[in-house]
Amino acid sequence: MLSVIGGSGLYKLDGLIVEKEHDIETPFGKPSDIIIEGLYAGQRVLFLPRHGRNHDLLPHEVNYRANIFALKKLGARYVYSVSAAGSLREEIKPGDLALAAQYYDHTKGWRVYSFFGGGVAGHVSTAYPACPSLSADIEAAAKRISQPLHTGKTYACVEGPRLGTRAESFFLRDAVRADLVGMTNVPEAFLAREAQMAYCTVCVITDYDCWMDDPAQHVSVEKFLEVYGGAVEKAKALLGELLKAPFTDTPENIRSSLKTSILTPDKNMHAEQREWLDVLRS
Repeated sequence: MLSVIGGSGLYKLDGLIVEKEHDIETPFGKPSDIIIEGLYAGQRVLFLPRHGRNHDLLPHEVNYRANIFALKKLGARYVYSVSAAGSLREEIKPGDLALAAQYYDHTKGWRVYSFFGGGVAGHVSTAYPACPSLSADIEAAAKRISQPLHTGKTYACVEGPRLGTRAESFFLRDAVRADLVGMTNVPEAFLAREAQMAYCTVCVITDYDCWMDDPAQHVSVEKFLEVYGGAVEKAKALLGELLKAPFTDTPENIRSSLKTSILTPDKNMHAEQREWLDVLRS
């Protein structure tokens, strides 16, 4: 089943035929909001607004572990993440869609980054953090509806909630060689890998961050609101088209990423640890 994580401005999925609402607790706390289960474009999906339906959670306040764990427990095996992002490249324009392939972590350590710890040691590979199969399916869907889509891009995740300085923007653009900048995909993408889920981010481009010389092009909440509403409709249309075709099989190194990643023997874990780990392994 596909899960959709809605970013800023995407607090509900219009056209979703609601069948269930899941208000659940996880071993890692509560998700950002109630998870909606229903039919979209004729397929069963789960929908969760990342910041809550009233946007009352800042990026560093989102309980990413609870979100990913809850989606996995409810049966999701794919994550279609919709995220607002700034562009660090002139050719990636406000209003465009871009597909992230790589993530650079420029956060400051306030977030909980892993399910592991507290007596359960594990290390998963994130050399290629976005699922190539799901990425290819999204790219194919975009071509079918003639939706331009920038692919293979690098997303730099900053801490927020403040908007960045020009020095930071130039660093991410020139030193890191990132293409996109946002505040929410870390640790979300990496937790999805720990949960053995296929994960991709469709970025809705809202601005040019602040690396351009013209201050009128710099990121602001006002500029975000001008662009995002129309652009997010493109992401929803792409989602609807994606669901019209079967998903390509998830590669084994993602679908079984925990097979050789756990160092702690099961016999050394207590029952609660084995229980949540079994959900991630499922």
